[in-house]
Amino acid sequence: MSTCIFDLSPHWFWAGLTAVSLIWYSTVTVYVAIKGVSDIRGMLDRLSSEKDVE
Repeated sequence: MSTCIFDLSPHWFWAGLTAVSLIWYSTVTVYVAIKGVSDIRGMLDRLSSEKDVE
């Protein structure tokens, strides 16, 4: 008899699907954050170069 509150053996499919979803969400969030920082740096570089031209 298992006394663990989080015994997921009868619900292995849903536990696995939840884990995969969390990993996917985390991966996409980190990817978007990195690309966003890159885009903001590029925008700031363009703005500073346009300011230097004027």
